[in-house]
Amino acid sequence: MKRTLLTHARVVFPNEVRDNVSILVEGDTITAIDPASYAGATEVNLAGRTLMPGMIDLHCDAMEKEVEPRPGVHFPLEFACAQADKRNAAAGITTVFHALSFANHELGVRNNTFAADIARAIGDWQTHALIDNRVHVRYEVTDETAPAVLSVLLKDGHAHLMSFMDHSPGQGQFRDVEAYRAYLANTYKTDAAQIDDILVRKAEAAQGAMHRMEQLAQLARDCGVSIASHDDDSPQKVATVKALGAVVSEFPVNLETAQAARAQGLATLFGAPNILRGKSQSGNMRALDAVLAGVADCLCGDYSPAALLPSVLKLPDLAGIALHEAIALVTCNPARAAGLHDRGSIAVGRRADLVAVQTLGGLPQAERVWSGGVLSLAAHFDHA
Repeated sequence: MKRTLLTHARVVFPNEVRDNVSILVEGDTITAIDPASYAGATEVNLAGRTLMPGMIDLHCDAMEKEVEPRPGVHFPLEFACAQADKRNAAAGITTVFHALSFANHELGVRNNTFAADIARAIGDWQTHALIDNRVHVRYEVTDETAPAVLSVLLKDGHAHLMSFMDHSPGQGQFRDVEAYRAYLANTYKTDAAQIDDILVRKAEAAQGAMHRMEQLAQLARDCGVSIASHDDDSPQKVATVKALGAVVSEFPVNLETAQAARAQGLATLFGAPNILRGKSQSGNMRALDAVLAGVADCLCGDYSPAALLPSVLKLPDLAGIALHEAIALVTCNPARAAGLHDRGSIAVGRRADLVAVQTLGGLPQAERVWSGGVLSLAAHFDHA
């Protein structure tokens, strides 16, 4: 069994940060902290680096852009999976839930057949992957055709997290109907007649949404798949999804809803790009305000996985929280929310998902990444 000793690191533990620590990794597991004996281990000197757990991204939309970089322009799925895998490793993410939308009333890759093909391709690529790639299926509840497709994916083990979303204008992310129209027009170059047709179909399909959600939620629970809710906009909405078994509230749109989610025991999730940019793309609650108010449990890459590491490492200065508290938002907290009890912290017996971070020009970079004890990334930034 391969043994690796990581030495002289500044290590982020669940409850503290300690300097000049050694970590022994044997196979895929962390087996000792500052071991007295490490015969036969290969030493990696991490002086000047911060060693943190590999990040866990519960919601990353970037795969859709890897497959369809421009409207109607599609890359081969194995190529897209390989590129997404490498981008996530370079970002310091060791477990990613690729968020795929099942929304036949929308356009591009957000249709059921194509999304299911991508989900299966992600699973197929995993044998070659650098990190742990998983699938987050996002069910648009006004789509009456998706449950049959999602049921197969859940039963076959191709779905690892499921969220309910409702992009009907007038609530949630698109409380302003004109904002929804602008989204479709800008993203998919949709003309006014097409938008009108989409709105009519969404309104018609909404009638049976709750029954479909109840059936899918039961199946997800039977398959051991965690459930999330997307763009919750009221305490009433939180209560509804809690009754369905949801454990994560993604992007609650205001403070009242985020507080209600936490009161109900749901983990709240916000976008890291929101931290980096300083605002929400849709005018909803800022992620930083959620952190300042103490109602943020997790951060995700959303549409930019590369934003995760610099965003979370800005939080000690921006929000006045400890480094280990900031790191928890992308490690142990999302691990707990997704039921991944084998990872998310640097502790004996945990999976050796680790990231050595070097700061260059004020920007933190993942210099080395280990996934399950295997060195997946080794970048050399020193040019002396």
